[in-house]
Amino acid sequence: MSVQPTRTAHDLWETNPMLMHEAMARTRMREAQRWAGQQRLARRLASVHRWEWLARFAARRAGRAATAVVLG
Repeated sequence: MSVQPTRTAHDLWETNPMLMHEAMARTRMREAQRWAGQQRLARRLASVHRWEWLARFAARRAGRAATAVVLG
């Protein structure tokens, strides 16, 4: 049983220049997916921040309303 050497992207480019374009397209696709994932994370974090702010605001408002009812 013989072991085949691992072919690198550079080896493939030398044998078939068209594969270079495919490799570049895959790289661009991975970068776009990574960027989209980072954007999703950023939107999620911003959403959490807004909901936390809204919860604090609602708690303060409920506290003021409760105080107003008691002091009536």
